[in-house]
Amino acid sequence: MAELMATMVVGPLLSMVKDKASSYLLEQYKVMEGMEEQHEILKRKLPAILDVIADAEEQAAKHREGAKAWLEELRKVAYQANDVFDEFKYEALRRKAKAKGHYKKLGSIVVIKLIPTHNRILFRYRMGNKLRMILNAIEVLIAEMNAFRLKFRPEPPMSSIKWRKTDSKISNLSMDIANKSRKKDKEEIVNRLLAQASNGDLTVIPIVGMGGMGKTTLAQLVYNDPEIQKHFQLLLWLCVSDNFDVDSLAKRIVEAAPKEMNKKNDNGGAKKLPQDELKEVVSGQRYLLILDDVWNRDASKWEALKYNLKHGGSGSSVLTTTRDQAVAQLMAPAQEVYDLKNLNESFIEEIIKRSAFNSEQERPPPELLEMVGDIAKKCSGSPLAATALGSTLHTKTTKKEWDAILSRSTICDEENGILPILKLSYNCLPSYKRQCFSFCAIFPKDHEIDVEMLIQLWMANGFIPEKQGECPEIIGKRIFSELVSRSFFQDVKGIPFEFHDIKCSKITCKIHDLMHDVAQSSMGK
Repeated sequence: MAELMATMVVGPLLSMVKDKASSYLLEQYKVMEGMEEQHEILKRKLPAILDVIADAEEQAAKHREGAKAWLEELRKVAYQANDVFDEFKYEALRRKAKAKGHYKKLGSIVVIKLIPTHNRILFRYRMGNKLRMILNAIEVLIAEMNAFRLKFRPEPPMSSIKWRKTDSKISNLSMDIANKSRKKDKEEIVNRLLAQASNGDLTVIPIVGMGGMGKTTLAQLVYNDPEIQKHFQLLLWLCVSDNFDVDSLAKRIVEAAPKEMNKKNDNGGAKKLPQDELKEVVSGQRYLLILDDVWNRDASKWEALKYNLKHGGSGSSVLTTTRDQAVAQLMAPAQEVYDLKNLNESFIEEIIKRSAFNSEQERPPPELLEMVGDIAKKCSGSPLAATALGSTLHTKTTKKEWDAILSRSTICDEENGILPILKLSYNCLPSYKRQCFSFCAIFPKDHEIDVEMLIQLWMANGFIPEKQGECPEIIGKRIFSELVSRSFFQDVKGIPFEFHDIKCSKITCKIHDLMHDVAQSSMGK
């Protein structure tokens, strides 16, 4: 555990130190008395270091030893500073309790006099020395930072992230295996859509699952199903990703409609608003709209788009894919979410074989065929991982090369394309939630995690941000629920937090092996 903690990403940790250094409690109960100057200098210098951490981490990722060593030293100093400000916070809370008379009620006035750390002069001397040591270490790090010429790199906006682009087309090869592997899933969704034929209200069916589970492929299967093609008068496909601007989406949906429909609604060149055009395109049509890869949590945006979509004919439906349970509930509060599960291992093996071996080969080498089962286990039911790993193995023709792949602790990397897709979810989190999730790499794969214990560990390590008037444990529970919603955790068992008055309310969860790889990757392992 200690070894893994040593590799923790330092940015979120230093952000927490900065927040603790600026805590209202320190000012309110004057625990920094006599140390005001050092305190102010430290509060100015911490943001300066935070500005260049992204650059340092990028250089460390390129195996530049100087940047690695600098980050490691910064991490040590950050932990020391974290401990020091925890002591300041404790002293502030002690003074707060004393001011409210709690010590008198406990009859502990005598104890206070006997404990020298509660003497303000001694406290100031002892903590002043600790603060000076932290400040000296920070000064050295800043001098090295300038010598290394580390630069400010603003965090890229969401719009600059490389989002996936999808469409309704699916290759014959993919169609063949997907039809077999997701046959039951497809049939259930197709039947649910066809059953809405006489429903005058708009039907919304969300497909939810972790990245790489094949949500888009399942939506493509449904879209291209002969019964669906026959049943709906209008079929539309839109890859949404992060951009849920209603006018932009309305315009793209109109553009996705057949050209003859756009001509039919042409009124001699008069300019129409995108949402008015959308109403006209869907008006009276029984349509199926696929909204693929939705991340939007703004209910007002969805309601605005939905208002225009309601003008379709009876049986009109929206099929959406998302990684986020909260998005699914927002879009279809009254509908049952379709939770996409791991793919059966036999199909994972088939995907690997098709990707790894040349179709023109009469028979692949037997020693490699024997290894496919073990390779499939590493994919943990993800068709994305199976396809990517199979493609990697396609260029490996010896048992030794396959053994090297099999012996890796993780299969996710930038090269095979798995990690960037899975890390989209991670990159969208605020820094403190990234820290909380990364910490989970301390647990072995497939470990059943005690959630209450996990939250206590988050609290003990200072990962949970401080909010005035709110208990850290409650914030921790909210963070956990958010990570569950976004598919970071799975197999959650136990009584929900809201029923905490019930006895034996232990909650456990697991992390999917591939998401565990993401956690390890974010910690530099």
